[in-house]
Amino acid sequence: MNEIHHGTLGGRGSQRVPSDGVTDRTHVLLDLDGTLSDSEPGIMRSLQWACELEGFPIPTEAEVRSVIGPPFELGLPSIGIPDDALERVINRYRERYEDIGLFENTLYDGVIEMLDAMTTAGLSLSIATAKPERTALRVIEHFGLTERFEVIVGASLTPERRAKAQIITHTLHRLGIPAGVPEIAEQVIMVGDRDHDVLGAMHNGIVCIGVTWGYGSPEELLKAGAVSLAESPPDVATMVHGTYRSRDWS
Repeated sequence: MNEIHHGTLGGRGSQRVPSDGVTDRTHVLLDLDGTLSDSEPGIMRSLQWACELEGFPIPTEAEVRSVIGPPFELGLPSIGIPDDALERVINRYRERYEDIGLFENTLYDGVIEMLDAMTTAGLSLSIATAKPERTALRVIEHFGLTERFEVIVGASLTPERRAKAQIITHTLHRLGIPAGVPEIAEQVIMVGDRDHDVLGAMHNGIVCIGVTWGYGSPEELLKAGAVSLAESPPDVATMVHGTYRSRDWS
């Protein structure tokens, strides 16, 4: 486990505080792509197919990895897709991904055991993913995991719920947990692999553990304000019980 030691992490002013006691944590919010499953093959093949058909250069593996996580309308301009072509590239991508690509996907080793350990410890597990909700539901059903989660929340296909902060806010609402109250940091923790997971959690007043096996780098996660890093799923099952303190939520 690559645990963050005392002191400031990146530019966000987050800090892990060790505790000998037990937290009041009741809920864990989990990202999907890059946290529970390796969805890169299906996303890469579908995006490359879409770019080729729409007359754009085929993105490299590294370019595809750089845009996995946040909504495509935020990431695709960084790999050369102009704003006026985003909708048609994304729609073309969905043609293949919804039919083929979402099944080109595997769970990371140790994820089932991680979920089992957290459930056995009495924690409520939920999904908060920037993947469209209808697609996330199909992926989780494909893996046979639907019954393990209290709620499964993804992005809407319309503008009202696209950013990760909005998705986490809606997840908390579905769980009946008021966002932004001081007690929430003790009750709820986020686990994800990209900076938008960390920043979205912080926007809602909760901390985020970063996982290093996904699509974001440790540097990206720490700069965003992750309170600790997990190098394997068993690490997560232990670390979600830790006591963390974060300052400077703005």
